[in-house]
Amino acid sequence: MEALILNSGLGSRMGVLTREHPKCMTEIGARETILSRQLRMLAEAGITEVVMTTGAFDTVLVNYCNSLELPLHITFVKNPVYDKTNYIYSIYCAREYLKDKDIILMHGDLVFENTVFDDVLSSETSCMTVSSTLPLPEKDFKAVIADGKVQKVGIEFFNDAMAAQPLYKLLKEDWNKWLDAIIAYCESGEEAKRKCYAENALNGTADKNIFALDFEDRLCAEIDDPEDLAVVSSRLREIEERSVYMCFSADMIHSGHIAIIKKAARLGRLTVGVLSDEAVCSYKRFPLLPFSERKVMFENINGVYRVVEQKELSYRENLEKYRPDYVVHGDDWREGFQKPIRDEVTSILASYGGQLVEFPYSTDSKYKELEKRARADMSLPYMRRARLRKAIAMKGLISAIEAHSGLTGLIAENTVVYQDGGARQFDAMWISSLCDSTAKGKPDIELVDMTSRFRTIDDIMEVTTKPVIFDGDTGGLTEHFVYTVRTLERMGVSMVIIEDKTGLKKNSLFGNEVKQTQASIPDFCEKIKAGKKAQKTTDFMICARIESLILEQGMEDALERAFAFVGAGADAIMIHSRKKDPAEIFEFVEKFRENDSTTPLVVVPTSFNTVTEEEFRDRGVNVVIYANQLTRTGFPAMQNAARMILEHHRAKECDDICMPFKDIIRLIPEE
Repeated sequence: MEALILNSGLGSRMGVLTREHPKCMTEIGARETILSRQLRMLAEAGITEVVMTTGAFDTVLVNYCNSLELPLHITFVKNPVYDKTNYIYSIYCAREYLKDKDIILMHGDLVFENTVFDDVLSSETSCMTVSSTLPLPEKDFKAVIADGKVQKVGIEFFNDAMAAQPLYKLLKEDWNKWLDAIIAYCESGEEAKRKCYAENALNGTADKNIFALDFEDRLCAEIDDPEDLAVVSSRLREIEERSVYMCFSADMIHSGHIAIIKKAARLGRLTVGVLSDEAVCSYKRFPLLPFSERKVMFENINGVYRVVEQKELSYRENLEKYRPDYVVHGDDWREGFQKPIRDEVTSILASYGGQLVEFPYSTDSKYKELEKRARADMSLPYMRRARLRKAIAMKGLISAIEAHSGLTGLIAENTVVYQDGGARQFDAMWISSLCDSTAKGKPDIELVDMTSRFRTIDDIMEVTTKPVIFDGDTGGLTEHFVYTVRTLERMGVSMVIIEDKTGLKKNSLFGNEVKQTQASIPDFCEKIKAGKKAQKTTDFMICARIESLILEQGMEDALERAFAFVGAGADAIMIHSRKKDPAEIFEFVEKFRENDSTTPLVVVPTSFNTVTEEEFRDRGVNVVIYANQLTRTGFPAMQNAARMILEHHRAKECDDICMPFKDIIRLIPEE
C-alpha cells in the first residue's frame, strides 16, 4: 500500500496564510498542520511509502517533511508547470512511481478524523468518501452513486449525487485503469486536458469498481479558505475533547490489547477503567498483579489519557460518573455471559446519547502461552500459599468447597457459573479430614495419618492452582503440630484449621452424643503459639476452630476462647454450630465484631445452609466453607449406579445418569 498526496496547488484563496509555504502546512491545531496530521496518520497505519507532488515552495515543503522525522519514505515529485495545470498533470508527472500499486489518494488540503481514515483503510474494495447526510455543495465535488458504486465525480453533478471528498482507497486493478486514463489525457496534446480535474479522466473509464464509503456527519473536509480553516479547526477541537471509555482486567498485555487501545485513542481522550482486584477474582483467575500495579501499567501505555478503578464488572457507576461519548469493546461480548453487561452499557449510553463502538475481538498466541505459564506459576507453593490472605483482603468474603482427590480438586478449580453478566467461582479448596477419611473408607477419628493426608494434598495441588485450607483436626500433640505447620507451609497450603478439643477426635456432627473433651484455653493457646513460632513466612494462616456452641458450653465461653486465641496469635477464628437456625452464629459474629473488626471469621454452614454468602458478608464473616457437599452428592450417585446395574443385569439403564468419559477427561489438564 502506497499513499499519494497532492500538494502542487497554489492555495491562493488562503490569502496571507500561504504567502510563505504551501497550503498543506497551514496550522489546524497546537503543533499540528494539515500535512503533519495526514503523515502521522499514515505512519500510525503502517504505510511507509508516500509519493508527494509539489509545486510552489517545494523546497520549504521537503524540508518541513524531513523535520517531522516520521518513519516514512517520501518521494517528492515537482510539477514544473504547477501554475498552469491542475493536479491531473501532477499525477502524470509522478506516474512512474504509481503504476501497479494499491493507492491511498488524498488531496493535501483534506482534513478527516481518524475513524474515517480507518474505514477507508479497512475497506476490502476500492472506495471514495461521500456523505449521505451533508447537503450537496454548489462548487465542490459531488459523486453520482448507483448500486453503491461511484459512477461520476465532479462539481457539476446534482442528480443521484452525494457530497464527496477526494479521499480514496484504490486497489491496483482499479487504479491502473484510472492512471492509464490520466496518462492518455495528459499525452493527448490538448491543453485543456491538463487543466481539468483528474476525476474527468475517471469518469470516462469503463467498469469502474469504486464503492461509496459514507462518512455521514464525521469530519472529512477540504480547507480552501480561512472560513473553512476556522470551521475545521473548531471541529477538530471538539473531536479531541470527546471522551472514550474502555475496561480491562488484564495483568498481561498482548498485541490485541495494544491494537484496540490505539483504535480507541483515535476516537478521543481515552479513559481506561481497570477492574478492582475483587472484581477480577470473581471474574477470572486471581490477578498476578494487584490493582495498583495494573493501574500504573495502563497509565504508561501511549494513547491512554487517564486510568480509573472500575469496582465491578458492571460499567454503570463509571458510565454515570464520566458520561463518555464512546465506550469501546471487542465484539466478543455480543453473546455469552457478558451479554447482560453489554445490554446494560447500551441502555446507559442511549440515555444520554453515547455510542458503543465494537471492534473484532483478537487474541494472541503468545498471550495464551503466557497465561499457561502464569497458571503454572500460581500452582507453585510460594505463590499459592499467599493468595488466601490476599483474596480475603481483596474480596472481604471468599468461598471454599471440599476436595478429596485430584478430580474433585479440578471440579473445585474449574466450576464457574455465569449470572447477570458476571462469573461466580470458588476461591479456595477445603481438604476435610471427614471427606478424606470417607474417601478411604475409614472413620473420622484421626485414623488416617498425616502422611496419607499430605498425599491427598499433593494429588490436588498437582492439578490445581487455587489456595488450600487444610482440616487439621485437633492438631494432635503440640510437638507434632509444629511439624505439621512446617510441612503444610512448605507444601504451599494457605491455612490450617484446628479445633479446640483433646483426646481421640470425634466428629462434631455427633455433638454431645459421644464424649468429647474441650481443650483448656491456656493449653490451646500454647498450641497456637507453638505453631506460629514454627512457621517461616507471614503468608501461612492458623485458624482456631471453637467447639463451644457444638458442645453447648454457651456463648460467653465461645467468645472468651475466641479473644484468647486471637491474642495467642490465631490468624482467623472458625465458629461452628449444629443448629439449623443460624441465630447463635449471627450472635457470635456480632459480639465478636464489637471488639475485633479485623480478624477473619470462618463458618461452615452445613446445617444452617439457608444463609447466603451475601448475608454472611454483611454480618462480618470472611470465609464460607462448603465442607462435604461433593462427597455427599458423589457417593449416592455411585451407589445408585451400582444398584441399577445389579437390578437390570446390564449397564444400559445406568448410561442416562453417567457423564461421558470424554467430558471427564476434558477436566484433566494435558500437562
